[in-house]
Amino acid sequence: MNAPDPDTVPDVSETAAPRYQQIKDSILDGIRDGRFPPGSRIPSELELAARFGVSRMTVNKAIRDLAEAGLVNRIAGSGTFVAEAKAVSPLLDINNIAEEIRARGHVHSADVLEIGRVPASDTVAVPLGVRLGDAVAHTLIVHRENGVPIQLEDRYVNLAWAPDYLAQDFTRITPNQYLMDVCPLTDIEHTVEAVLPGAAEQAALGVGAVEPCILVHRRTWSGPHLVSFARLWHPGSRYKLRSQTHVR
Repeated sequence: MNAPDPDTVPDVSETAAPRYQQIKDSILDGIRDGRFPPGSRIPSELELAARFGVSRMTVNKAIRDLAEAGLVNRIAGSGTFVAEAKAVSPLLDINNIAEEIRARGHVHSADVLEIGRVPASDTVAVPLGVRLGDAVAHTLIVHRENGVPIQLEDRYVNLAWAPDYLAQDFTRITPNQYLMDVCPLTDIEHTVEAVLPGAAEQAALGVGAVEPCILVHRRTWSGPHLVSFARLWHPGSRYKLRSQTHVR
């Protein structure tokens, strides 16, 4: 996308604010009022330095601060681009990811990479509460928002409580929606960590080896029954989790 004309960067009056802060504020104004929409390239450091009559070092500090705040992305050899808004999911609830995406006015789609019965390994048997080697359902699904991968769902399900799980078309219904319908979930357990993706996760999510991912380990119960164990991978640059707790 072509860079906006440097003259579209708002004028900044002489104030007591440091020059780099004035440059940050002018770029932020352009992002807020839509002159620099998500994905657009902002003026280069040379253009901004000339526009504001400052050194490139001063401009670099302003842009570095915006990048650290997640508002712009710096791409070597290409320039600095306004960051896309990150997808947000509540941490304490179990929401249907397809509904979350549609609520943002975007389109959900899913790619089913794997589906079938597998013997429970030790890393699955323990969190799913089954015996080692028991047959469990396994699905591996990439969820996309407007075609962009935002979640890799690696899920195992106890077939005793959802025997028809593997008969579903998970390009049309999410595992979450199906499980909520057949065995309403009553309890959840979440563990969250920041990790680097392996080769399989990189390929599925379209990320590099050094891009941190948010990995959510989720277990769900229906009454006394432990129904599902899932590992939910999210690219850190495209996703964030939100938690809100009422304190009496």
